[in-house]
Amino acid sequence: MVSSPNHVHLVSDATGETINNIARACLVQFENVQAQEHFWSLIRTKRQLDLVEEGIRQWPGLVLYTFVDEELRRRLEEFCRAQNLVSISVLDPVLNAMATHFGVKSAQAPGRQHALDAEYFARIEAMDYALAQDDGHGNDRLADADVIILGVSRTSKTPTCIYLANRGIRAANIPLIPGHAFPTEIGHLEKPMIIGLTKDPDSLIEIRRSRLKLLQQDKETRYVDPEKVREEVQEARRFFAKLGCPVIDVTRRSIEETAAEIMMLLNRRQLDTKVKTTPGIE
Repeated sequence: MVSSPNHVHLVSDATGETINNIARACLVQFENVQAQEHFWSLIRTKRQLDLVEEGIRQWPGLVLYTFVDEELRRRLEEFCRAQNLVSISVLDPVLNAMATHFGVKSAQAPGRQHALDAEYFARIEAMDYALAQDDGHGNDRLADADVIILGVSRTSKTPTCIYLANRGIRAANIPLIPGHAFPTEIGHLEKPMIIGLTKDPDSLIEIRRSRLKLLQQDKETRYVDPEKVREEVQEARRFFAKLGCPVIDVTRRSIEETAAEIMMLLNRRQLDTKVKTTPGIE
């Protein structure tokens, strides 16, 4: 017998990105729980809330919400109490703590993190840059990068750059191709941080074979030859050592984890630079 799912309603007055991320981060901790998520985003009027309540009636379950409008919040809480359902405002603990710490009330304006401000346009510009510099293209603009990512084929260079760009970081990537000269000139660039990505050869071979199968190219080549791939990975590692750049093994890392490691390295570099240039700080 298939157990019925546990319904979880995610209600937001903005895009819902915040509450979705929080819910996903928590739900993955419950391996044996079958949860069905219901997304309700941009809920800002009573009429829209009517639809949400109808959906909750149809699929009763836990209700998580991010409302800053007091009237909508109160109405949803009263509805959930009447239905004997648990409702949680996931941002309240953080907002209350910040209000106490800062000594001021929050603005209570939905979707402010998505405002079309300078930070937003910096992310758009970083995204354009990452796409233009993808896979070794546009090398004449490498000096403008915040980070340059190096790695052999299938080490997740492109998606990592796209993720970083969404955080406002200008990221370029250059593939290290066997038989082609590695870009030693990047070692002379001052602004960008150079970072190498590596991967376990066996895992790399498996991913490459899947890629070839997807492209309907099943024949064996040096691209998936175990000995050649190991040589390729070792050659890349020797190049990283020559550059003296940080190396991240992405074998068991998600894109998000790799990007988080890169952002930490960038922050550490920025802090080290500040310490060196600020008198009295050691």
